[in-house]
Amino acid sequence: MELMAEIQTAAFWAGLLSIIIVNIVLSGDNAVVIALAARSLPKHQQGKAIAWGAGAAVALRIILTIVAVEALKYPFLKIIGAILLFWIAVKLLIPEDGEEDIESSDNLVQAIKTILIADLVMSLDNVIGVAAAAKGSMTLLILGLAISIPLVIFGATILLKLMERFPVIITIGAGLLGWVSGEMLVTDPFVVAWIAANMPWMEIHLPLGMEVSWAQILGAVFVVGGGKWMASRSHEGEAKSG
Repeated sequence: MELMAEIQTAAFWAGLLSIIIVNIVLSGDNAVVIALAARSLPKHQQGKAIAWGAGAAVALRIILTIVAVEALKYPFLKIIGAILLFWIAVKLLIPEDGEEDIESSDNLVQAIKTILIADLVMSLDNVIGVAAAAKGSMTLLILGLAISIPLVIFGATILLKLMERFPVIITIGAGLLGWVSGEMLVTDPFVVAWIAANMPWMEIHLPLGMEVSWAQILGAVFVVGGGKWMASRSHEGEAKSG
C-alpha cells in the first residue's frame, strides 16, 4: 500500500524523470569509453565485449548507487556530495578533450576488463547524481535505473548524436544536477532542522502537493551561469593560445 501511495504522487514522477535524465546525461562519456575499448576487437567479438563489459559495469554501479543512497542519510555526507555534484555539473558545460587515451584491445577478456575499470573510474558522478535524485527512495532508484540503463547501453550512439546536435540537452542536464545539488545541501541531517527553524521561507509550496526550495532554483542558476562563464573563459584561452 505504501508503494502505491508513493507512485501516485507528483513528486514520485518528477523524481523518476530526474533520475532518468541525470543517468542519461552523465553516461555519455561511459558509452564512449565502451565503444573505444572494444574498437580493435574482431567484429564478431565487439558485441560480446560491449554486452559483458557494460553488464558488469552496470551491476557494480547499481550496488554502488544503493550504498550511496544509504550513506547520504548520515550528517555532512550530503553537504560533501552536494559540493562534488556542483563541480560535476559545472564541468558538464566546459568543453573537454575526447577520450582518445582509452586503450583499445584485440583480446576479448582484456577489453571487458578495460571497459569495467574505465566505467567504474568515470561513474562517480553518475552514482552521486542518481543517488541524490532518488531522495532515499529505493523504489525510485530501482525504477529509474531500470528504465535509463537500457537507454544508455542500446541508445548510446543516438544519445551522443542528439547531444551534439542539440547542446541544450547538456545544459538542461547540468541545470538539473545543480537543482539536485541545492536540495542536497539544505537537506543534510546536520542543517535541515536549523534551516526549518530559521529559514522557513526557503520552501515554496506548489499545487499537487509539490514543494520547491529556493536552494534548488539557486543551485540550477549557479551551475548554468557558472558553467557557461567558465566555458567562455576556456574558449577565450584557446583563441589566445591559437
